[in-house]
Amino acid sequence: MKNICYYTSDIGKIGIADNGSAITNLYFEHDAVGDDAIIYETELLKKAGQQLQEYFAGERKAFSLPLAPQGTGFMQQVWHSLQSIPYGETRSYEKIAKNIGNEKACRAVGMANNRNPIPIFIPCHRVIGKNGKLTGYRAGLRIKTYLLELEK
Repeated sequence: MKNICYYTSDIGKIGIADNGSAITNLYFEHDAVGDDAIIYETELLKKAGQQLQEYFAGERKAFSLPLAPQGTGFMQQVWHSLQSIPYGETRSYEKIAKNIGNEKACRAVGMANNRNPIPIFIPCHRVIGKNGKLTGYRAGLRIKTYLLELEK
């Protein structure tokens, strides 16, 4: 069972979910939320919502929340690497693959990036193509562009 609470943001309604001790998911407006979620604002969700508002206001450059994304060991490596990308900077899929010690895994890094259950808090929007071009984003390239512009 997950707790979920919805917050208004510059990019639309965002749902944040926790498992009672850590953030497990961030849902964009059109994402499907599983049947295992109950609407209830815990203290942790309140803190996450506040930090998200500070981020959108340009007042927060790093989040300080316990995160518990669910995924394979490889996905966990990728998501951990994403968290090391500094605010306002980007990295290529290739650079992330090299960072986790598997330089030929660019496509797999892209798939793990796509399956990130806690976007923004785990900044998958900071990953771009090798040529510097924007690539896909679960919430769409318009929102990815907005997040990158916000961080400039």
